[in-house]
Amino acid sequence: MTMHASGTFEVKLNVQKADSKAAESASLGRMSIEKQFQGDLTGTSAGEMLSAGTEVPGSAGYVAMERVDGTLGGRAGTFVLQHSGTMTRGEPQLSVSVVPDSGTGELLGITGMLGIKIIEKKHFYEFEYTLPEAPGASWISGTPAD
Repeated sequence: MTMHASGTFEVKLNVQKADSKAAESASLGRMSIEKQFQGDLTGTSAGEMLSAGTEVPGSAGYVAMERVDGTLGGRAGTFVLQHSGTMTRGEPQLSVSVVPDSGTGELLGITGMLGIKIIEKKHFYEFEYTLPEAPGASWISGTPAD
């Protein structure tokens, strides 16, 4: 069954040194990512981002990987999110998905997609995800069994 989680997050990006002169001249950037999630997902994440800018204002791209450590729907564990984003003359396209088989702990088997919105510099997430049934849980006629 698909579940829904929403909330806010704070993000801190730290610029990292480019690996080569070629990367610097091609407008490639590298950053570390640190996030704090609040809402239905609580926890932290850490990751890495690579970006590329262009000479056309509002056009750029980025990819990132981040490991989330937290509690989602009352279940604790970790999972990895994979980002792929482009901006074409100011029009954004973003895909953030759970890396298959990256879940650990009570989040083992998680799959899903995460959406991000930024409104007045505040970051919001909407997370559609699925998890296998929790061990020991059983459902009869839509209600938990005793």
